[in-house]
Amino acid sequence: MNPAFPRVILVLASLVAATAIAAAQTADPFPAADPPPAWAFAMDPPATAHMTHDATDTAPHHIAGSTVALTRAQTQDLFDVPDWRPDRHPPAPGIVMHGRRPGAYACGFCHLPNGTGIPENASLAGLPEGYILKQIVGYRSGARGTARPEMVSHIGMTGIAKAITDDEAKAAAHYYASLKPRTWIKVIETVTVPRTIVKAYTLVRDPAGGTEPIGDRIIEIPADEARSELRDDASGYLAYVPPGSIARGRALAATGGGGRTLACAACHGSALRGQGDVPSIAGRSPSNLVRQLYDIQYGKRTGNAVAPMVPVVAGLTAGDRVALVAYLTSLKP
Repeated sequence: MNPAFPRVILVLASLVAATAIAAAQTADPFPAADPPPAWAFAMDPPATAHMTHDATDTAPHHIAGSTVALTRAQTQDLFDVPDWRPDRHPPAPGIVMHGRRPGAYACGFCHLPNGTGIPENASLAGLPEGYILKQIVGYRSGARGTARPEMVSHIGMTGIAKAITDDEAKAAAHYYASLKPRTWIKVIETVTVPRTIVKAYTLVRDPAGGTEPIGDRIIEIPADEARSELRDDASGYLAYVPPGSIARGRALAATGGGGRTLACAACHGSALRGQGDVPSIAGRSPSNLVRQLYDIQYGKRTGNAVAPMVPVVAGLTAGDRVALVAYLTSLKP
């Protein structure tokens, strides 16, 4: 079974929207020396786009710590979120767990019932309600663009933002804002990393095995790929980062690196867990954080809410982004 199956449906259903979004993007302003990092903007190879799940796999599946049994097809239902641990989160609104046909897919499918999210999207647990609502408005208006508009997560979120009502948006934002974020990602400094491939818009270990130098990258992979494919919201991720990057990022966040950026605490709070409608940036997915920094730096995200971040990211190098995000992800959310 290929976990990309529901996303393939999403692509087909959103083809017109994808074309419109791509056409609306201005010419790519990023320099050849600093392209969108492939490890953060993970894209499935075109050759896999036809793949679907194994229809013969109809047996119930189980995961550790849960009494729930679900088939593979059930774990891939965009309108009935697989909820392995319903006792570990408060009752969720219908838009989160079931969405609304035809185009309002359930929020919890990608962001998971407990809000931890996965590298292709975002962790929503504990983010300010007002901030979440502003992002929905940004997707609707096109202000929240991206350097890779063909990414299915971006296409899907744009379509969902336009399909849901304001009341549904408020219900989802209120629910996720009420959740307590949890440590979901283990950060490991290392010189070498497992060789990876892209599967379902996420990096995973290459089945052929092997290792390679990390270079100036962050490699974020599931701690347990099989559990992640089953949408287990208690199975987290590993983030491999370059040696020394956490310390370099800590200095950047605290001092601005001698003018290359600004101290993060001024807006995001002393523990970098947000304040007011300013979001927490501690303990979040490094892939997602890098995409956001990159998109703001190169003008793909616009609007009043983003304006304060523009001078913060303007002078960052690719190495600065890696170091800063390595540090942020290492923090307690």
